[in-house]
Amino acid sequence: MSATANLDITPVTTSIGAEISGLDLSKPLQQQDLDTVYQALIDHLVIFFRGQQVSPAQHQRFAESFGTLDEPHPVYAHVPGFEQIVQLANDANNPPDTDGWHTDLTFKANPPFASILIARQLPPTGGDTLWANMYAAYDALPEDMKQQLEGIHAIHDMGDFRNNFSVGEVNTARLNDAMQRFGCAIHPVVKTHPVSGNKYLYVNEGFTVHLIGQTARESRRLLGYLLDHIGRPEYQVRFRWSEGAMAMWDNRCTQHYAVSDYLPNYRCMNRITVVNDRRTVSSEQADSVTT
Repeated sequence: MSATANLDITPVTTSIGAEISGLDLSKPLQQQDLDTVYQALIDHLVIFFRGQQVSPAQHQRFAESFGTLDEPHPVYAHVPGFEQIVQLANDANNPPDTDGWHTDLTFKANPPFASILIARQLPPTGGDTLWANMYAAYDALPEDMKQQLEGIHAIHDMGDFRNNFSVGEVNTARLNDAMQRFGCAIHPVVKTHPVSGNKYLYVNEGFTVHLIGQTARESRRLLGYLLDHIGRPEYQVRFRWSEGAMAMWDNRCTQHYAVSDYLPNYRCMNRITVVNDRRTVSSEQADSVTT
């Protein structure tokens, strides 16, 4: 698959991940190239670009070519002048809270389609990110477990973000206000991807809190089983960041984990979240016109 003579797509593992070379993301891309990048994302779930010299404006332009950008993040800081670009800057004085398996913002009714992350300043060692393939996690389940999960829904809420409103001070009112502001969402435990048509697991330890229709004990037991199952290395890829590296992942069918093994050193990343997949939205609109 190649849209230009110099574009190359190299799988990192047979399960998930591919590196793309031959594209300069600081420049506007031809539609053919954007379509190739999109198809690589669908095929490999997370794609990587090395050595990109991309400004915040160029980062945002690239993201906008795939869909509608998310509103400013409810917790994290943003890049000055670019409210839709999250600045993830961490060191010993500001340790990260992304060092756990999660799918971004599943406490929203419409969680994002994709995220695009670029390395701005890296520690001398450590700071890798892992992604996991939720197609593979679902496919590897026993058949009776797949049948058991059909039709079950789960409650997702702000989860780990509770710490941002309670650590350091006992302030129940502040926490309750945040819980009301962010609310919760209900999603199927097993979803079907709108493009590939494949089924995937949709629970994560960061935000999934309860399986509807089960007691608290039953829910904890089954969720614990699923979350342990998701953690198998066979479903994962580990990416070692380098200067100017960029990653784009399909947030619908993956989870990720930012390893915090670089503290007390400093690590700074910029992330843009794309809410709606422009191609699937356009397809749905076309279907509604013809029916």
